[in-house]
Amino acid sequence: KPRPRRLWGPLSTLDHLHPYAKPRQLYPAPAKDNGFIYAKIYGGFEKIQSSICDLVAVARLLNATLVIPEIQATTRARGISSNFKSFSYLYDEEHFIAALSDDVPIVRGLPKDLREARKKIKFPTVSPKNTATSDYYTTDVLPRLVKSKVLGIIVNGGKCLQSILPASLEELQRLRCRVAFHALKFRPEIRSLGSQIVGRLRASGRPYLAYHPGLLRDTLAFHGCAELFQDIHTELIQYRRNQMIKRGTVKEQLTVDSVSIKKNGSCPLMPEEVGLLLQALGYPSTTIIYLAGSETFGGQRILIPLRAMYANLVDRTSLCSQRELSDLAGPESPLSSDLPHPPPPKSEKELIEEWKKAGPRPRPLPPPPARPFYAHEKEGWYGWIGENDTEPDPSPIEFRRQAHRLLWDALDYFVSVQADAFFPGFHNDGSGWPDYSSLIMGHRLYQTPSGITYRPDRKTVATLFENVSDHLYHPPRNWTMAARQHLNNSARIEGIKMSATMSKPASFLAHPLPECSCRTAKSPVVQPVKDKHGALLFGGEEDCPDWMVRTLALVPTKNNEPQSEDYEGELPEDDPSQDTQQESDRSDTNKSEQDEEMDPDD
Repeated sequence: KPRPRRLWGPLSTLDHLHPYAKPRQLYPAPAKDNGFIYAKIYGGFEKIQSSICDLVAVARLLNATLVIPEIQATTRARGISSNFKSFSYLYDEEHFIAALSDDVPIVRGLPKDLREARKKIKFPTVSPKNTATSDYYTTDVLPRLVKSKVLGIIVNGGKCLQSILPASLEELQRLRCRVAFHALKFRPEIRSLGSQIVGRLRASGRPYLAYHPGLLRDTLAFHGCAELFQDIHTELIQYRRNQMIKRGTVKEQLTVDSVSIKKNGSCPLMPEEVGLLLQALGYPSTTIIYLAGSETFGGQRILIPLRAMYANLVDRTSLCSQRELSDLAGPESPLSSDLPHPPPPKSEKELIEEWKKAGPRPRPLPPPPARPFYAHEKEGWYGWIGENDTEPDPSPIEFRRQAHRLLWDALDYFVSVQADAFFPGFHNDGSGWPDYSSLIMGHRLYQTPSGITYRPDRKTVATLFENVSDHLYHPPRNWTMAARQHLNNSARIEGIKMSATMSKPASFLAHPLPECSCRTAKSPVVQPVKDKHGALLFGGEEDCPDWMVRTLALVPTKNNEPQSEDYEGELPEDDPSQDTQQESDRSDTNKSEQDEEMDPDD
């Protein structure tokens, strides 16, 4: 069936942009090696991906040899496969070293004598801020590296170098692109399974849309979105927020008005809202939606409204067998389960002995003490909150699950970058940390700029839903047209411009333009967008070299595929002055059909 271009692309207004991250200026190899840099990276997948790119740029800036970074989420996990250690748990080490051989010398480990000295803590370490400048490294860090010949860097916040660098260091920005989009290749097992998932999603000949909810416990606690949930989930978010306040991560009060925060655009879009927005865009109920991300706080319960609107909502667990997913993790040592077990049953003899030792019983008997709750009777992983004020320390099996989440995030990242369309539930959150959705959007902007990648303004979307709160499932036509126009604009140049001012200062990989892109001769006139310091955020891309133009001319484009403007039965985009009575009759018919499928008051 023909594919509607405005739903699945390519966008003709962006097909003049092409990925080009090779050096443009004189870029000689470092003539002098100042020593070794080793690094420890803490955090989830998005922080690991961003930190590695910054570390390579820092090693180039300091003319140092980079030791393969250590991913702490895998080094502290017990019993994971011995086939993959730390960095190789996610990435292809051989390719990483070879791809950057002209940029930075990379080794797998320190020489033996230096390794022994590191164990004795003889080398200095630094823990730079997320916004560390290039001057910080050249004036503070470089002298210590030259003196000791080995320096350790601890990265906690997902970044160790500011996102926007001076114009003189533009080549470092392109180096970041080469690391993120070319050198950091997932290991073959992840790429193979990811390709199988993409093939299964497209087996019917239809495109698919990837959706990342962004519902993470840490993110919800940081922004104060607890009141958007109910019952135990609210308590869990508030407990984590209280921890952040004690550590100084959050400067605000524990209890905040989540509704006003959501209106300000600082909370994720709920899956129900995303489903309504996709309906407004014209995506039919048979659309294939791939749910990305290793964590969706609230579980399957919070996805019920979206699944009612789009039955083809799938994830890796529904597309892969348990054997395929376990093979991805490799052979692992058995660990004792953290699931509590009921106490062993007592024999009749033991019961009689207890009865005899209980002593005389007055008549009448006093009320019995409250029955204790055994560990096996607690509900789920959050059962502790009903009895204790402190969350128990992670068990060994939980550390292993954290390592597994890195694999699931990497797998979903691969599938989302290849998707025909992508919709983020939460990006540009304002926390200053790299977020999963923004990394996917930046990769798609680099690799396929003309693909459909929505960049909704959550503040505008909150206003739209506030105006139609009484008719969510039966919105008037003018609301649908307003929502559609906003989302369509967010996928085009207007949305890129709007997102550039927010995403690039937080993470360069979320918006790698214009440094890592070039344009063909037939490109529209675009007004350049600059930040407050005058640095280009969009527009002003250089012309693609002649060899690339000749190559692109030989590559067939997606424009030759069957295209149509709308699905049959979709909300038409004709003259709004048509007969209002027919519109009302059609709306009533759709309303009755939708009520049979799902009652909005249920």
